[in-house]
Amino acid sequence: MNIQLLCGGTGDSVERKQGWPDAVTAVLRSADWPDRSYYGVLGLRTVAVRFRRALRFYLRHRIGKSRPQREKHSFIAVMHFAGLKAVGESVQKPLLYFQVNLTASMNLLQVMQANGVHNLVFSSSATVYGDPQRLPIDEQHPVGGCTNPYGKTKFFIEEMISDQCKANKDWNVVLLRYFNPIGAHISGLIGEDPQGIPNNLLPYVAQVAIGRREHLSVYGDDYDTPDGTGVRDYIHVVDLAKGHIAALKKLQDNCGCKAYNLGTGTGYSVLQMVKAMEKASGKKIPWQVAPRRDGDVASCYADPRTAAEELGWKAEFDLERMCKDLWRWQSSNPTGFSMR
Repeated sequence: MNIQLLCGGTGDSVERKQGWPDAVTAVLRSADWPDRSYYGVLGLRTVAVRFRRALRFYLRHRIGKSRPQREKHSFIAVMHFAGLKAVGESVQKPLLYFQVNLTASMNLLQVMQANGVHNLVFSSSATVYGDPQRLPIDEQHPVGGCTNPYGKTKFFIEEMISDQCKANKDWNVVLLRYFNPIGAHISGLIGEDPQGIPNNLLPYVAQVAIGRREHLSVYGDDYDTPDGTGVRDYIHVVDLAKGHIAALKKLQDNCGCKAYNLGTGTGYSVLQMVKAMEKASGKKIPWQVAPRRDGDVASCYADPRTAAEELGWKAEFDLERMCKDLWRWQSSNPTGFSMR
């Protein structure tokens, strides 16, 4: 069986700077799946070139009225990463987040249904749990009490997918509830390059360490946590990628709609992350306390046991490795991809 998978991301920075195709972060191919699986790790430029040559599947007009059209290639599964993803920005621009995330996902589900593609891995988020009622958070924790519009869009999309699976029993979907992905590929060639001011903690810390930012703003030091700063479950992006491969294999079991946490099960505070990055970089990272940010919660970390039991997946890389790989990427690419 020859399988091609389209994996989507917003792609804005690549599209603006390089003219690459929109909504593409990776193309995975495999032969005789799942018996003899091969999953290549492709550089972003290689992905773009191979995408142009190999695929003619475009999700056009994701937010417009025109329906996406499938052309000659056959797909049996989709990995859906596309969307806006900054908690703070979503509080400031809620309508933008509802428009982009919900409409694009609805378009994708419609074109999948129309073309008989009924297997999906969806990039969800731990934000669907809202302010945790208990820690660590397992998949049975209530969802929907979201504290920000970004989390609400993920929850609404999960609900859309769940209803689609109930109405169409031949659909199989794995909802992956990410905690906080950080790090970079060990090669130092593939990493996170946010455009403008980073919305996530670690890219901002790395830019302070490299000298692109003067200091880190710590949003709140009066939370009910050991040092007063927010606690999160950080997971290496490579571990996260392996979780997607495990989820893809799970679809073969005709699993229906299943949700899994992807995290390490350990929470670290903002100040602990700053110290870890100081150790990895050998740099002093100045920081200042700022007011709490709307939409944030005090602590959020996973119970990842269900993913271990049912997907055979477990995070392998520790915090030191996450920070070392992130610093290798940042120090090798001090201005991101812009000078490449």
